[in-house]
Amino acid sequence: MLHDPNRVYVFDTTLRDGEQVPGCQLSTSEKVEIAKELEALGVDVIEAGFPISSPGDFQSVVELSKAVSEPIICALTRANKGDIDSAVAALQYAKRPRIHTGIGSSDMHIKHKFNSTREEILERAVEAVKYAKKSVEDIEFYAEDAGRADVHYLAQMVEAVIAAGATVVNIPDTNGYCLPDQYGSKIKFLKENVKNIDQAIISVHCHNDLGLATANSIAGLQNGARQIEGTINGIGERAGNTSIEEVVMILKTHQVLGLYTNINSKNFYELSRMVSSQMRMPVQPNKAIVGSNAFAHSSGIHQDGFLKNRENYEIIRPEDVGFPDASIVLTARSGRHALKFHLERLGFNLSKAELSEVYHRFLTLADQKIDINDNDLLAMMGKQLLA
Repeated sequence: MLHDPNRVYVFDTTLRDGEQVPGCQLSTSEKVEIAKELEALGVDVIEAGFPISSPGDFQSVVELSKAVSEPIICALTRANKGDIDSAVAALQYAKRPRIHTGIGSSDMHIKHKFNSTREEILERAVEAVKYAKKSVEDIEFYAEDAGRADVHYLAQMVEAVIAAGATVVNIPDTNGYCLPDQYGSKIKFLKENVKNIDQAIISVHCHNDLGLATANSIAGLQNGARQIEGTINGIGERAGNTSIEEVVMILKTHQVLGLYTNINSKNFYELSRMVSSQMRMPVQPNKAIVGSNAFAHSSGIHQDGFLKNRENYEIIRPEDVGFPDASIVLTARSGRHALKFHLERLGFNLSKAELSEVYHRFLTLADQKIDINDNDLLAMMGKQLLA
């Protein structure tokens, strides 16, 4: 398999893992709308659903397969024939179908979820890949709970499923357990100890239970993984998934890593808003990249530095992610420089002495009001003009 060694593939699971959030179920038509935007964003793979789980999920995979043509359409299954048959049927219209099958790889899952043995699980993993391969060429295998799996057994499993025909191997930190150096060294171990690893792409699928999903995904990429799985806004089961917009902008900002994606990052802000409103899941204001405060500056020291040179306090330009613009938010902590900036924008050019006098008036107002808007400023200046 020939792949650009520096290209990172983006696998979006907003419509599958993201939709597992209680109360956030989408209709098929809503999923199609989001899928078209994901295609415009430039994602490489869209995980469309888990066909066997419900008639609605099955139908979503069918309709998404018809609606988009560029990205690979992926359907999730467990390691059994019934699930795989259902996925094959749901993917019949996909231009580029992929089956995502797998099984637990940690001793915790093997013993307490499957009540089985390592040998038996390995056999089931290989069987599932071989069976799926009969119908679909592109097979991704997930080693569930790989974050807590014994690395030697994990290597054995990865080698066996690649030999059986897997084109992508997903090493999920299912419970968001790993520290970045642990997760990175796990990926490195597989790169160095699985003899046929060059025949597949290693994928990272990290959960955010400890707030480390993005850090772990980057650690995986630094150690040889070349597909990242995540969601828009980082939504997903429990504390969520890796946030796609964060990983993409980290790679853009840290070009020293030498890695790139084919994502059109200018689409992030609009898509983030669409996913948020359709899933009725607000984006926290301080969310990296797409939160409403991501480019807002309220401290006087920051505002002053920002107005002198944006790069003092901005490592990403708002326009790079389609954000309307950086905002200088006026609060009681704002300085003269920020007030002057807003008053000039509204057409008031004040001398130093006038600004000083108005600034004291502004602070009194700012202590009473949490957010100062243009109307407040005009009223404040109106009073002064009448005085």
